[in-house]
Amino acid sequence: MEKEIYISESMGESRIAIIEDSTLVEVYVEKQDQQRMVGNIYKGKVENVLPGMQAAFVDIGYDINAFLPFSEIENPAYLVDIDDTEETNGKGGSKRKTNRKSNDNVNVDLKTGQNIFVQVIKEAFAGKGPRVTTEVAIPGRLLVLVPNAKYIGISKKIWDKYERRRLKKIVSSIKDKDTGIIVRTVAEGKSEDLIKNDFYNLEKSWQNLLKTNNQKKDVALVYEDLETASSVVRDLFTPDINKIVIDSKKLYKKISSYLEDVSPNMASRLEHYKSKAPLFESKGIENEIDKLLRPKVWLKSGAYLIIEKTEAMVVVDVNSGRFIGKKNHEENSLKINLEACKEVARQLRLRDLSGLVVIDFIDMKNESNRKKIYYELRKELKKDRAKVAVSPISDFGLLEMTRQRIRLSLLDSMSDECPTCRGAGRIMSRETLITRIDHWLRRYKSKNRKLKLKLELHPDNADFMKKNKKALRGLMWHNFTYLTVEGNPKIHRDEFKFYDTKNNEKVIDHVSIDQK
Repeated sequence: MEKEIYISESMGESRIAIIEDSTLVEVYVEKQDQQRMVGNIYKGKVENVLPGMQAAFVDIGYDINAFLPFSEIENPAYLVDIDDTEETNGKGGSKRKTNRKSNDNVNVDLKTGQNIFVQVIKEAFAGKGPRVTTEVAIPGRLLVLVPNAKYIGISKKIWDKYERRRLKKIVSSIKDKDTGIIVRTVAEGKSEDLIKNDFYNLEKSWQNLLKTNNQKKDVALVYEDLETASSVVRDLFTPDINKIVIDSKKLYKKISSYLEDVSPNMASRLEHYKSKAPLFESKGIENEIDKLLRPKVWLKSGAYLIIEKTEAMVVVDVNSGRFIGKKNHEENSLKINLEACKEVARQLRLRDLSGLVVIDFIDMKNESNRKKIYYELRKELKKDRAKVAVSPISDFGLLEMTRQRIRLSLLDSMSDECPTCRGAGRIMSRETLITRIDHWLRRYKSKNRKLKLKLELHPDNADFMKKNKKALRGLMWHNFTYLTVEGNPKIHRDEFKFYDTKNNEKVIDHVSIDQK
C-alpha cells in the first residue's frame, strides 16, 4: 500500500491530507488563530468537585472550565484508598492495578482552590470545556514519557518477541524508578542511541515543565504540544509512508531538522513543493475536501449515502439511488450494504465524525446477511486509529456504533453556523412570515391608532409581498392600516421591521426569529 502525506499552509489555515493508494483517507484542518489544545499540559486550579457527577471542573485559563471525570484521575496523590501496585502482563509490558471497577464510584482527594497538573485529551466543543486527565504524558518520536508512573509499555504492533525484549532492556536501563515509558511502533529496529536521545529530550521537556511550573504562581500553560502539522509527522510518519510533501518553506525546514535528529534515515522522504499552483488543487485534494462538506455521498454502484450530523448523534442513511440490480431484492440489498460499509468507515474517518453513530442500512430479511454487514463494517473500521465500538444490526435494521472524539469534526473546523437559519438548514417560509406580520399588526393596532406604516423586508420577501396582492390587501384591510413595503438587504429573510411614516420614519419594532 502506498501512503503519502500532504501538508499545505495558507494565511487562513493549515491542512494535512493522508492518501492511501491514491484515495484520500484522513484530513486535518487547523485555523491559524485557533491552535489546538489536545496534548497541552496546564497548571490548573480546581474550581468545583462534584462527587454526584463523578467529576471536577478545573480552571486552566480557558473561557470555560475544563472537565475532569474522576475516571481520568490516575495519580495516586489525588485518590483515596487506591492500590498502586503493578502487574506485569505477558507481553513484556506492565499495567496499573487498581481496586476499583469501571462502574464504581471513585473517591478523590481534591479540594477547591487546589493546584493540579492536567493534560487536555479532548478539544472544547459546543459550549463544553476541554476534557482533561491527570495522567500526564509527553510524547516523543519513539517514546512517550509518563511521569509519576512506573510501568514500561511496548506497542502491540511490535510482534517480534526478541525485538520487544531488546526494546524493554534498553528502556529499563535508562528510565528512572518513578517514570513510566511507552515504546511507540516506530521505535522498532531503531538503534539504542536514537532511543536514548529521544528519552533524554523527553526528560529535558519534563524538567522544563517543572521549572515553568515553579515560576508560575497562578493558572498557566506549562507544556505546549506540537502544532497539528508537526504532531502528524511525529505520530504518523511510519516506515510505510512513502513521502511527505510540504508547500511551506519554513515548515519544511522545521520538520527536516526534526527528522534529522530523531529519524535521519527517513529525512530523504520529505519533499518541498515549489510550484505556484496550490498544492491541494494540483493533487485533486481540494475537490475531495469540498465533497466532504456535503451530506450526499455517491457510491460507484449508483447508490448513495446521506450523512447528517446533529447535536445528539450522527445519522447515516443508505439509499439504493440509481442502482439497478439483476438479482432478487435481498441480494441487491446485500451488495449495496457491503459497498456502503467501506464508504461509511471511510467517511467517518475523513469527516472525523464521533460520538453516537446510527446507520440505517437497506432492509434485509436474512439474518446471515445482517451478520455479513456487521462483520464487514468492523473489518473496515480497523483501519481507523480512533477507538470504535459496534453493535449488531437491530430488529429495526439499524446499526449503532460509537467513535472516539478527540478534535472537532471537519464540518465544524471548516464552516460556521449560518446566521440566518442558526444551523437548522431551513428558514421560515414566506407564508409563515406573513402570518407573523399579521399577528404583530393585530397586537400593535390594539394599542395604537396609526393609519400608515412602512414595512421593511428582505428584498426577496418584499418582491413576493408586492406581487401577492391578495395577501398585502388582506393585511391592510383586516388591520385598517395602509402599508408601504420596501426591500432592505440588511434584513434577514426571517425578519421584518416597521417604521412610523409620520414621525421621521422612526423604527417602531424590529422583529427577528430570536424574539419568538
